[in-house]
Amino acid sequence: MASHCRGVKGELVFNVKGLEADTAFELFKKVSKKSEVAELQELTSLCGGLPKVIVEIASSFAKNTDRWKHTLSTKNKFMLELENNGEFDSLKGLFGWMNSYFRKCPDSLKPCILYLPIFPRNQLIRRRRLVRRWIAEGYSRDSHEESAEMTGEKQFCDLINLSIIQQASALGLGGTRMVFCQVNGFFREYIVSRQMEENLVFELRGSCALTTQRTGRHLVILESWVRDRIVYESIDFSRLRSLTVFGNWKSFFVSESMRLLRVLDLEGASELEYSDLKKIVKLMCRLKFLSLRGCHEICHLPSSIGGLRQLQTLDVRHTSIVTLPVNITKLEKLQYIRAGTTAPANEAPTPHHLVPQLSNCCGGHHLVGVVMPPGIGKLTALHTLGVVNVSASGTKAFLEDLKKLTHLHKLGVSGINKNNSNEFFRAISVLVHLESLSVRLEDNNQGCLNGIPLPLEGLRSLKMHGLGDQLPNWSGQLTMLAKMDLEIAKLMEDNVSPHSEGATPEGRRKPTRGVIKFLSELPGLCILRLRVDHLQDNQLDVSVITNDLEEDSFKKMKIFEIACSSSLEVSFGEKTMKKLEQLKVDCSSGSSLLGLKHLPELKEVLLKGSSDEELKADLIAVLENHPKQKKPVVKFEKLREPLRPDSLGGQGGH
Repeated sequence: MASHCRGVKGELVFNVKGLEADTAFELFKKVSKKSEVAELQELTSLCGGLPKVIVEIASSFAKNTDRWKHTLSTKNKFMLELENNGEFDSLKGLFGWMNSYFRKCPDSLKPCILYLPIFPRNQLIRRRRLVRRWIAEGYSRDSHEESAEMTGEKQFCDLINLSIIQQASALGLGGTRMVFCQVNGFFREYIVSRQMEENLVFELRGSCALTTQRTGRHLVILESWVRDRIVYESIDFSRLRSLTVFGNWKSFFVSESMRLLRVLDLEGASELEYSDLKKIVKLMCRLKFLSLRGCHEICHLPSSIGGLRQLQTLDVRHTSIVTLPVNITKLEKLQYIRAGTTAPANEAPTPHHLVPQLSNCCGGHHLVGVVMPPGIGKLTALHTLGVVNVSASGTKAFLEDLKKLTHLHKLGVSGINKNNSNEFFRAISVLVHLESLSVRLEDNNQGCLNGIPLPLEGLRSLKMHGLGDQLPNWSGQLTMLAKMDLEIAKLMEDNVSPHSEGATPEGRRKPTRGVIKFLSELPGLCILRLRVDHLQDNQLDVSVITNDLEEDSFKKMKIFEIACSSSLEVSFGEKTMKKLEQLKVDCSSGSSLLGLKHLPELKEVLLKGSSDEELKADLIAVLENHPKQKKPVVKFEKLREPLRPDSLGGQGGH
């Protein structure tokens, strides 16, 4: 029946999603009639949101809790229990479908699926990290019609449509790409049970026994592993293609037999030393993917990195690196460079020995972007570049190089000021493929973009940080924009362009002007993050008024974040943001949110960096009377740690 309905039009297929995490957990508790057992959350996760699986396992758990506790404590036993125990015969149809699918799975997609258990269960995975790894492994390749990047994105979408990969939250993303994902818990366990047949991924966790059978192509070192050197050195690394480390790094992880390694992913690992990095660069000359993201101990890259001639991806985001070596210009296969940080200076300290040489160009403050050496224009394969401090890199030389990078899709820069802003925007006018742009202005240069035209019309994501009290009037060039991140010092009524001020007759509402009017005219805007130091009268009304009548506005908005250094009052009209699903607020105590009842699709209100219990209590009371059947929830979001997996301003995680 499904095949008949589908015909040749794939869009007629409706992909049935699993239950959301909280709904799945409530179902498990209801069926098992248990609510305070520690294993409930873990078992629910393993069920992957599949109602039938949840009901079967919850019923069994209610009868024999100790048996399931033992199953959870034994590696890879969960799926064996379901497949081999007659108690779960009702799931045979599901396993039959899964076995059939994996047998017939396209050769181009199967290795991408078998690769997923590299990431621990419930791990948040940046989409960009996963796709770039697939490219390095050769799973996503160039073809006559499309680049490896495009192929990888399509493969990612295929796994989303199969529900093997899930969005990290239930929020809609509109026209933007997913930043974070998770592997479906049930599918992950199934894949792991097949991994033993394929002998692909193997991991070190807890206390591992000494055995000669531990081998494969992809090694994962989990945070729980005891770092046993004897066990480690007994492993045959001759076939190893990737090494992924969670937790502490140890110098003995570098082995001379790892010469075929293509992927080294140390994102978030700690205790990595410069001497280890030098060994890595010397021995692993076939690396295509190198990520040191979040390795704060690393202050610079060795000049010998120029020997990694196969390198495609270099991610040194959120390290202490503030300048890239000259020899990086020898890496002509590089497609992706991520460096620098958007964190405040006190979160990512600049190494002391580098402060003097940078103080002239950044006023003694820590750089947001890195210093890029001359000659970067040789890297014509670059797809993603950022964050680069333009003024610290030598404006003229860098901008001449930038003009040669005509295949750039994503660009992030800092150090933009009144002396280089015109030249910068002229330089990027030749970047016809650019979809994502992130610009951070230097201090005391808030008005340097005024009057400068935007030479691009295909941007889908734009970040502008460090603005003063006026926005450049670019609305006509941003018709394709889906995501915007705006940081502005003052948000007043008229900070886009001058207008004639007339008196407002008594009893009539003032027409909407300024930033809100500007943003409301962006037809495709789905995600808006607005950070303001000072609001006029500490009030923000996001409705749009014309001739005393409210207009439909922000028609595609799914996620709205507002941050202010003081308390504020945010008001929503009857015709604004009708598709809004998440409202995120970061402000001082004493704030209020009015008109939430006018947001029919609202799913959650997130209070970020605030512990205002009074505001939370007020919101809960208001949302209890929300017209939506499933009431929106109120959550607190903790402040992020220094390693912040935020994106460059593009359509996904970088």
